[in-house]
Amino acid sequence: MARKGILTTGNATETAQPSRRPSPTAPRGTVGALQSSLTRLQESAVQEIEAERIVDAGVADRLGDDPVADESLQQSLKTYGQQVPVLVRPHAGQPGQFEIVYGRRRVRALRALGLPVKAMVRHLDDHALVLAQGQENTARKDLSFIEKASFAAQLDALDYDRQTIAAALSIDLPMVSRMLRVGRAFDIGFLRHIGSAPGIGRERWLKLEEAMQRPAMADKVEACLPLLAEIADSDTRFEQVLAWASDAPSPLKPRAAAGRARKVVSEAGYEIGKIRHGDKGLVLTVPHGDAPEFARWVDAQAEDIVKDLYDRWIKSRSED
Repeated sequence: MARKGILTTGNATETAQPSRRPSPTAPRGTVGALQSSLTRLQESAVQEIEAERIVDAGVADRLGDDPVADESLQQSLKTYGQQVPVLVRPHAGQPGQFEIVYGRRRVRALRALGLPVKAMVRHLDDHALVLAQGQENTARKDLSFIEKASFAAQLDALDYDRQTIAAALSIDLPMVSRMLRVGRAFDIGFLRHIGSAPGIGRERWLKLEEAMQRPAMADKVEACLPLLAEIADSDTRFEQVLAWASDAPSPLKPRAAAGRARKVVSEAGYEIGKIRHGDKGLVLTVPHGDAPEFARWVDAQAEDIVKDLYDRWIKSRSED
């Protein structure tokens, strides 16, 4: 269970080692200057690339799929088209193929729709790739603590220095050390059973790490992991694993899938809202985040929006 970080491609059944390559060196002389200018022009343009020609690269930054969010993204792309390009680099070992830097979910959604991918192509070495991937993830601000800790551990396993890890996650060096302690304790396969556990912080993960050190406890917990598939909520799955490892009673009331907040995701992959069907009704949450003006706009338009939706619902019933 407690293996050091594993390089993955985002697919739980595959592993891959990104091709190490030196930083590109600009050719010399007049011809070299012309080639460099052409390369810069090409890199500044957005290209359309068949989704099948784009493969995964880098390290795993997600510990589970969100079918609701993925479906929302796919519907957005189908309705409005792709507004924000992904970032790729040419595949060193397979001419005509590209490796994804960021935008994996968009690529998967467009592949499912049979649509080409709008992409920026950059000639990046491995160091620049993980920096770009990490900083894009940090900008989204929706990675959980354990996803960041696992990302850091995977970079550490690939011998990236701590300064690079800190830059990739936009954190300081002491925080890198704290994340690595947790990230190194749990391998990717184990973490995928639990998922992102967005409500679980460092102290709870450290408590689980300590509990798992007891004799034969790791094997006991591993044998129970398939049972987690019956629990819809990732935080509750964590609590169940901690209960097993601590010989404590199981969580009393796992949250059912119907009560989970459904993410509303923009075409660019940013979370712009959550919808939860609770005991007292439907709740829409629009976080201020990086776009407080959007939340204010929704607030100002809320009554008209609800009335419009109600009118559309009445009309849909009359047409049935």
